[in-house]
Amino acid sequence: MRLGDMEIRHIHSGNFYLDGGAMFGVVPKPLWEKKSPPDSRNRIRLAANSLLVRAANKNILIETGNGTKWTPKLRDIYAIDEGDPLTQNLATAGVSPSQVDLVINTHLHFDHAGGNTKLLDDHAVPSFPNAQYIVQAEELAHAVNATERDRASYFEDNFLPMRQSGQWKLISGDTEILPGISVVRTPGHNTSIQAVQLTGGGKTVFFVADLFPTRHHLPLAWIMAYDLYPLQTLETKRKWMRTIVEDGWIVVFGHDPDVPAATLYERENKVAFEPVDLNR
Repeated sequence: MRLGDMEIRHIHSGNFYLDGGAMFGVVPKPLWEKKSPPDSRNRIRLAANSLLVRAANKNILIETGNGTKWTPKLRDIYAIDEGDPLTQNLATAGVSPSQVDLVINTHLHFDHAGGNTKLLDDHAVPSFPNAQYIVQAEELAHAVNATERDRASYFEDNFLPMRQSGQWKLISGDTEILPGISVVRTPGHNTSIQAVQLTGGGKTVFFVADLFPTRHHLPLAWIMAYDLYPLQTLETKRKWMRTIVEDGWIVVFGHDPDVPAATLYERENKVAFEPVDLNR
């Protein structure tokens, strides 16, 4: 899809499974299982969705998915795809890891930043050797000193190697990265998560990450149990939903395996969606 001088492509970074109850929080199972049928272990199928943006003569990657640094035990728990879907699908788009100029992480949980690094001789090294990696400074500080509540979501091998290599570009608050490419804080999942806003040619694509992880999370009260501040998530969703619907933005869901992107509209006092193919 083109947005003015910008080209955007959806990159599928692999499938995985998480507990359905955790993904839908206080929503009763008889409701959520109609939307996302669980497997025998109560897990639902999810995707790690990324975006490749070509703008200002740069290749910009938004999110890196789960990556490849998984033990057999954890790979089984999360049913993570074998192989390296991120690198393979970037290659299909004509981009090698060395050609990526910027990596934007919405936050540093393993399902969003796992592909930041890869194993080389049993050591984690940056997957994109020539890239600057962008994240909120508060998020990196929290990842290094995570709480007992969310420590299991942060793996040091996904973010410390870039500190050692000097590849982190840390930002604070809403920030323009390049003309037409900005990040905005969307607190709730945690306090330092950000979304990515891409604007050009009269259109806006909004990568919402875990604010609306799937299309099934469009109802304001359908909030993940993973969110540290669910009431803040509720208000952040309310704020951005109004803008998305009224201005006709395209949203990119962080984890929807079937509808990575969609426009949203009101129907019978509810928000409905219309899928959008970013790769046409």
